[in-house]
Amino acid sequence: MPAPRVVAVSRSPRHAFSKTGEDAIRLLPGLGVEGDAHAGATVQHRSRVAVDPTRPNLRQVHLIHAELHAELATAGFAVAYGELGENITTTGIDLLALPTGTRLRIGDAEIEVTGLRNPCAQIEQFRQGLLAQVVYRDAQGQLVRKAGVMGVVLAGGIIRPGDNIEAVLPPLPHRALERV
Repeated sequence: MPAPRVVAVSRSPRHAFSKTGEDAIRLLPGLGVEGDAHAGATVQHRSRVAVDPTRPNLRQVHLIHAELHAELATAGFAVAYGELGENITTTGIDLLALPTGTRLRIGDAEIEVTGLRNPCAQIEQFRQGLLAQVVYRDAQGQLVRKAGVMGVVLAGGIIRPGDNIEAVLPPLPHRALERV
């Protein structure tokens, strides 16, 4: 597996499903990606704002592994980086296997992984049949979510494609990621 690194960065000032690729993004501590509609100390996703707009934003930054894009392409879904709504596309790191509280150091920035992204019906509007590729039940009946992880910004900084990623695991016992 290649060394963990960033392959693409994206953001969108609008609450749109997909985000636009950028040369670099700036992370703001406690807020998220500068200029992104989902940045903020409290929840920014419209469905969550409708329930309780005062809850903390545990979804400031969305990360997806490029390996998922390759897997989707094999299944017949050509999806460009950022089109699934991620801010940071990675390679060489199994994001879905990280425990809750893992810290990802990327350049000067640091992100704490808070949980799994729970994709919604918007993914079906983007590409019909895609939801079944990223959320399904395995042979044991367990729900599998593969649409990336969410995190909060602990330390700000600029992130660019090519930046290395260092994962710092939290103290034991580790807690498996759950949807946030």
